[in-house]
Amino acid sequence: MTQSASKQSMPSAAHQPNSAVLNWLEKLSNAFHSNASDDVASLFEKDGYWRDLVAFTWNIKTLEGRDAIRDMVSETVSHVQPTNWQLEEDATDTDGVIDAWITFDTAVARGRAYLRLRDGLAWTFLTTMTELKDYPEKRNKLRPKGAEHGANKNRQTWLEKRQQEERTLGYDEQPYCLIIGGGQGGIGLAARLRQLDVPTIVIDALPKPGDTWRNRYKSLSLHDPIWYDHMPYLPFPENWPVFTPKDKIGDWLEMYTKVMEINYWGSTRCTSAQYDEEKQEWLVSVEKNGETLTLRPKQLVLATGMSGIPNIPEIPGMETFEGEQHHSSKHPGGEAYKGKKCIVLGGNNSAHDICCALWENDADVTMIQRSSTHIIKSDSLMELVLGGLYSEEAVENGMTTYKADLTFASIPFQIMPQFHIPAYQAVAERDKDFYQRLTDAGFLLDFGEDGSGLFMKYLRRGSGYYIDVGASDLVANGDIKLKSGVSIEYIKPKSVVLTDGTELEADLIVYATGFGSMNGWAAKIISQEVADKVGKCWGMGSNTAKDPGPWEGELRNMWKPTHQDALWFHGGNLHQSRHYSQYLSLQLKARMEGIETPVYGMEPVHHLS
Repeated sequence: MTQSASKQSMPSAAHQPNSAVLNWLEKLSNAFHSNASDDVASLFEKDGYWRDLVAFTWNIKTLEGRDAIRDMVSETVSHVQPTNWQLEEDATDTDGVIDAWITFDTAVARGRAYLRLRDGLAWTFLTTMTELKDYPEKRNKLRPKGAEHGANKNRQTWLEKRQQEERTLGYDEQPYCLIIGGGQGGIGLAARLRQLDVPTIVIDALPKPGDTWRNRYKSLSLHDPIWYDHMPYLPFPENWPVFTPKDKIGDWLEMYTKVMEINYWGSTRCTSAQYDEEKQEWLVSVEKNGETLTLRPKQLVLATGMSGIPNIPEIPGMETFEGEQHHSSKHPGGEAYKGKKCIVLGGNNSAHDICCALWENDADVTMIQRSSTHIIKSDSLMELVLGGLYSEEAVENGMTTYKADLTFASIPFQIMPQFHIPAYQAVAERDKDFYQRLTDAGFLLDFGEDGSGLFMKYLRRGSGYYIDVGASDLVANGDIKLKSGVSIEYIKPKSVVLTDGTELEADLIVYATGFGSMNGWAAKIISQEVADKVGKCWGMGSNTAKDPGPWEGELRNMWKPTHQDALWFHGGNLHQSRHYSQYLSLQLKARMEGIETPVYGMEPVHHLS
């Protein structure tokens, strides 16, 4: 997972696409040198886009249109001092769009950019911070020696140093950063902070890294392919399965935590946190193996995934039910329910996985689908949507994980649907017989409100989809019974009554009803006041279902400064956690070292949860 381009010959100015890019870069550099924000804006299409990941704005921010670009440059260029714009490799021209990889420097950092040029003007421009000049990661030529050569009576071995750190950090010495949540997000961020020498502790209520995965239902595996799911620094080996089983990913995370030397406190629960404005530090109370401790980190990261506290609907009669009922996050698997009548409320990923596992264990299972769901077959997702960036073929064609991540990130969310709609139209055509079978069974299908499919639904609302790995055939065949367009009206001791009046016997009710916003954890751990101060996490204001406007252009509160000093949110799928942990780690390191980090363009809070 290198962050450098593959070794190539120097780009030639005689190559026509290169010439167009170099001409644009020369104008950009001159405009920056003259502090001419109007001239910078004029290099973009009228409705062009500039997406910045920390390099200019110390934020994650998309500027849409010349006016927004001009205003950002006007406010930031004097302290950013961008220079040394270089074409990194030969640009390419596809149907009149020139794509180019670019490197640049700022006053305090190095960066990489990705440009799409049309008719001499920028259509999209991505700028990212890759490292702080004075605080590079200690890798490659900067890697530690490990052995201490020479004679020294007070020599400490690597093991002795690690043991001393484990004894003192959190006790005699305070961490600069505390990460609450020890899943893949928290662990990956901690690995990046470790490489930047930021003293960090990760805490999790479960005993071992990976237990979050181990404790889920038996049949769970990653629905994303392996090329999409690498962790920072340490990619999965070449013989790793395409779809990782839950216990295997759990073991990987445990190994990763140890190998990457992460200070991980298992069996540790945060009971409260409050920010001391005067001392500019957090007071965090934790229970660690029955011991009460107070930690005083300067920065607090909630890394509880992209989801908040489980949503469990309040349904009349729940308290009278004589069977078993639980949220999908607590579902143990299908083994205990052979011959039982099972109701699963929900129609998305977890609902399908759980229904399938119950059917495999000879349960009588009914899915209650309240609203439409986007379904995409796993093979179609891999071949028609992800394959160009995240696949064995992409690797064979020279695509690195890092370049794939940047290419993906270079598409502003406002225009991302126009990139995705054609792919999902191809999916719909390829799998039309499959979709017809589901429709004939009464299943409610959609491709998103604008036909843009899986990832836009994920970004907008974090729900409403299923990557089919087998359950859809069971639904189409009637093996998994289906009641669609209805919900549960009320619950009786041995049955559920639906909103259409149907009564179904039930021994088990599983609420596959999703999760609340991540700021629900802020309310629980810190206060409702702070949760409301930072506002809703996730979504971008697309004004589609479960993502109300106004348009904000980026995911709310994720991986960037919030309206509460020193409070950060980190989460998302493995791909997002890997990629955006880089920018969050750089923001935290800069603050630790006292680098000025003037944040540009923070959005006001529009929604509280």
